[in-house]
Amino acid sequence: MRELRGSDLARAALKAAQAAAGTKNKRKGVKGQAPHTESRKRRRWSGAGADARDPQRFGSILGRLAKDRGWNEQLANGEVFGRWTALVGAEIAEHAKPLALRDGELTVQASSTAWATQLRLLQRQLLAKIAKGVGPDVVKRLKVHGPAAPSWRYGPRHVPGRGPRDTYG
Repeated sequence: MRELRGSDLARAALKAAQAAAGTKNKRKGVKGQAPHTESRKRRRWSGAGADARDPQRFGSILGRLAKDRGWNEQLANGEVFGRWTALVGAEIAEHAKPLALRDGELTVQASSTAWATQLRLLQRQLLAKIAKGVGPDVVKRLKVHGPAAPSWRYGPRHVPGRGPRDTYG
């Protein structure tokens, strides 16, 4: 065995120390490069590229928060009510208002029976407009109600029976 000198002796001492410590040599430097610049990770700033530490847009932060907490469905439901005029158009929104959204079924009340019939005929187009505006599978069905009939109950007390309508025919 030949006698080690200089850098060979230093490498052998380093390997022996690493073997004794039970670690592998993590530095794999380029030949001719100074050892202190090989793997220095001194990034305390984000640099030229985007990073999670950079300022974020408020909307993207809220979107991530809603996704993490499972609020997406409730927000989409609220968006249908909040943007109703923009989703279906001003003319339809003037004569129809959304009442409830449960399990993908949107209940809409029309201002007259003629408008209720018109909304039933336009159901596919309305569902397509709503899906385009708030996303697919938020509203799957549309249930249209006509105007509510007048109430014949007046006062705090009520007598069972047909009441004033019993003479209509």
